[in-house]
Amino acid sequence: MQRIRITYTKTGDLRYTSNLDVQKIWERFLRRAHLPVAYSQGFHPQPRINQACPLPLGMSSRCELLDFWLKENFLVSQVKDALENSKPPGLDILFVKEVDLNLSPLQTRVLSSEYQVHLLDGVSKNELQTQINEILKMVSILRERRGKIYDLRPLIEEIHIMEGREIISQGIYMRLSAREGATGRPDEVLSALGIQVSDTSIQRIGLILENE
Repeated sequence: MQRIRITYTKTGDLRYTSNLDVQKIWERFLRRAHLPVAYSQGFHPQPRINQACPLPLGMSSRCELLDFWLKENFLVSQVKDALENSKPPGLDILFVKEVDLNLSPLQTRVLSSEYQVHLLDGVSKNELQTQINEILKMVSILRERRGKIYDLRPLIEEIHIMEGREIISQGIYMRLSAREGATGRPDEVLSALGIQVSDTSIQRIGLILENE
């Protein structure tokens, strides 16, 4: 048996595909690639495919992670070639590597997500910096998600204005907690800043894993 980790993009219309549907896309994708995916045990065996961290709808990504298990061992180059020949639109394979079979599930290893937010309309840099400073000074930012009150402030690990070579136009970098039960969303941070999500373009640019 072999465990393979894929780093891939999620762009174009794929941005509007739910996490559950992305799982189904990968199942079909791997079948078309003729890779012998291993299945779970029990009465309802499922393909052993493990996603890292759900991406909110409408956001693109250049760093999505997925593990899957193969019943046979292949060269990493063989796996990558098989995937390249059958990938769906909006999904590009960036990296393929083999990882230890005994590592804990991928979703339990994610600590933080990094985001790059492009501001589509002009915003005063001084005003934006003032808003960010106010957020950073707050001890608590109570918000509601799915009918439950939670504190957004401890989920914001880092936030600052991005300029110059890093992006084409002024924008915001965010590093948000992505632990189980403690996940920050960039759209909720933007709302706290008084910025409409519809006035931005959001891309996930990094996933930080425990001990990696």
